[in-house]
Amino acid sequence: MSVSTEQRGQVVVVGAGHAGGTLAGVLRQQGFDGTVIVVGAESDPPYHRPPLSKKFAAEDEPQWLRPLEFYSDNNIELRLSETVVRIDRAGHVVHTAGGDGIDYDTLVIATGASARSLPIPGNDLRGVVSLRTLGEAQELRDGVVRGASIAIVGGGYIGLEVAAAARAKGCDVVILEREDRVLARVASSEFSSIVTEFHRTRGTRILTEVTVSEIRGKADGSVESLVLADGTEIGCDLVLVGVGAIPNDKLARDAGIACESGITVDGASRTSDPFVLAIGDVTHRIHDRVDGRVRLESIPSAVEQARQAAAVIVGSDVLAHEVPWFWSDQFDLKMKMAGILTPGTEAVLRGDPSTEKFALFHLEPDGTLDSLETVNAAAEFMAGKKYLANRTRLDREKLVDLGTSMRDVTLAESATVVST
Repeated sequence: MSVSTEQRGQVVVVGAGHAGGTLAGVLRQQGFDGTVIVVGAESDPPYHRPPLSKKFAAEDEPQWLRPLEFYSDNNIELRLSETVVRIDRAGHVVHTAGGDGIDYDTLVIATGASARSLPIPGNDLRGVVSLRTLGEAQELRDGVVRGASIAIVGGGYIGLEVAAAARAKGCDVVILEREDRVLARVASSEFSSIVTEFHRTRGTRILTEVTVSEIRGKADGSVESLVLADGTEIGCDLVLVGVGAIPNDKLARDAGIACESGITVDGASRTSDPFVLAIGDVTHRIHDRVDGRVRLESIPSAVEQARQAAAVIVGSDVLAHEVPWFWSDQFDLKMKMAGILTPGTEAVLRGDPSTEKFALFHLEPDGTLDSLETVNAAAEFMAGKKYLANRTRLDREKLVDLGTSMRDVTLAESATVVST
């Protein structure tokens, strides 16, 4: 079976996650009146991904990206529970596992990323989960409801968010991190230390510089314990594996589209094929504010790329890149970070972590703001994000003085002013 359309243009989006679902809506908002088909391997329509780790233990229903009637009201065809297995670039057709062919004028790949697995004995036991889908979030929720003890392999943001949600429900939680600190690849050492203390005072066990060598199971095939490289055995009912993600770029690679650490795209989400775009976690993108290419696994990046792709499709101007940023909710801590941390910067603390309201400003030697990490500090985050956009130089002494407004913390020769 082949799906065709009039010559108004047919856009096929492979991937019904946050990026793909956002693109479909933005295309209609931008006035695109051609056919839009979104093909997703999951059975659920596009939904908000952050609650999977931030609020998985709540009793809320899935947070749909759009009301379900939005797609029919806007003539967007959702083809769920279908997997695209091959791209015929010459014929402008994608083929599904069910044997269907879907024609495209423009193809957008939004296949996201998959959780990296642990290559150790026992990784297939019942109760070993990652956290990329609603089904996996439900399995974790069921475990929390029954008071399961949870071992989290990997001290990244997802692992810490799950730990916070589980501890809030009274579960025993241990985090096992191979590096010498949590958030080792994404946060400053100062921020990592503060976050670690936040968790430990709330009952989360955190073990660093440890390696998990085996997951042991019970006779019924469920998890019983983790075994570390030094022989230590840690009992648990559930194991969450949060050791990173791998971009789902096989479809593009097999089709001969350029890939390196994900699908290679330019600053407007174009791939090496002029009729194919790529957006979201699957991409290795150019960003105006980052040297070289970078993978930005965040909702703001996915939304930005969806808007870029829509602009390319409808022929409008692609907006300048915004400052990279992301957020994390842990306990009652609202963490917001912006910029990409560069080695050699100086961390300047504004506020007191013991009050659970502070900001770390990372400054280059001349005072230019490089990045920032904040907790419950909305004014500092908003002002800092603007300073990052303008590469503003800040005064260290003014920054640490809480009596100085954020609009007045620039160096005298800096002309940038922000409103707070």
